Amino acid sequence: MHSFLKDQDVAERVLSHVRNRTTDEGNEVWREPVDNYRSAERFRRELEVLRGTAVPFCPSAALPEPGSYIARNAAGIPLLVVRGEDGRVRAFRNACRHRGSEVAKGAGCAKAFVCPYHGWAYQLDGKLRNVPHERGFPGLDKNDHGLVPVFAEERAGLVFVRQNGETSEADLGGFQDELISPDQDLIDTHHTEAQVNWKVSLEGSIEGYHIRFGHRETFYPYGYDNLNLIELSGRNSRVTFPFRRIEKLADVPKAERRVEGRLTYIYHIFPNTLIAVLSHHTNLVILEPLDVGRTMMVAYSLAHTGGDPAAAEAARRDAQFVNTTGAEEDLALVESIQRSIGSGANDHFTFGHFESAIVHFHRNLREAIEELG
Repeated sequence: MHSFLKDQDVAERVLSHVRNRTTDEGNEVWREPVDNYRSAERFRRELEVLRGTAVPFCPSAALPEPGSYIARNAAGIPLLVVRGEDGRVRAFRNACRHRGSEVAKGAGCAKAFVCPYHGWAYQLDGKLRNVPHERGFPGLDKNDHGLVPVFAEERAGLVFVRQNGETSEADLGGFQDELISPDQDLIDTHHTEAQVNWKVSLEGSIEGYHIRFGHRETFYPYGYDNLNLIELSGRNSRVTFPFRRIEKLADVPKAERRVEGRLTYIYHIFPNTLIAVLSHHTNLVILEPLDVGRTMMVAYSLAHTGGDPAAAEAARRDAQFVNTTGAEEDLALVESIQRSIGSGANDHFTFGHFESAIVHFHRNLREAIEELG
């Protein structure tokens, strides 16, 4: 697992691109069949990859205390993730062991989970605690009827879950540094259903080739036309979107350069997670495929506050702009692709040298599907 560049090295490379009017380029053109965005069989295989990979489910900050829980579908399967009395995060299949009803919905804080159908109750560690009128179930062993666990681990400020198979160190992204630090405050959570294949949505976030035309009045006036750094690390990547104000660092000694407020980092955690580190806040977006043409975008915004109320307010303003104006522009673009995807105009989509993070994603997704056999 390769690490990403340090901030000072990022600044140096960006400034070199500015001077030379260049950008990072890949060395391959990738042609992705349009059928891979429309095929029900391909979609089924992609869900298998998502279920067999340790993927972020939420930020650790979304589970701040014992009993904090989130219940939602991940790769089409209802899951329940909860912080236990011991502080450990656990994940379970969200299904009662009696008749399969979901035992929790949404998010909140609870001392136990009680099935709404017949009242079977489960502890935070998933153990079956109580069965109403238990005499009607002679021989029932409560130890064998706890909620079914799935793998869960906290890493880099995130809660990873894996539904099937074994988990390796590489599977957890290989991240040693905090992507979301303990002093960041959760300021917003929202879900948005988009009429788009999940891969089309992902692609729009990991290239800067579209900034001048896709965000002409919003991001482009502050940024550059097609100037990005693209770093690959295992199956993951990071794309750097610099702002024009980074040029003020040109006369600052390299060791003293600070990039905060001068660029945006977008991390892609394979397969379906994006983390955007912006000036005042961080956005975590998990793309949950609903079907071949619909995606639920599960988003969390976390402020870079360090306990400063003024910083929190700046983060909310920043998040409001990014989560409305910028996100709406991106959504309009990717949904327009989805509307035309069955038109017959294209039998494949072409990703060029400026879109190497997308090429990296598709290569790894194809390999992961092939590994399924």
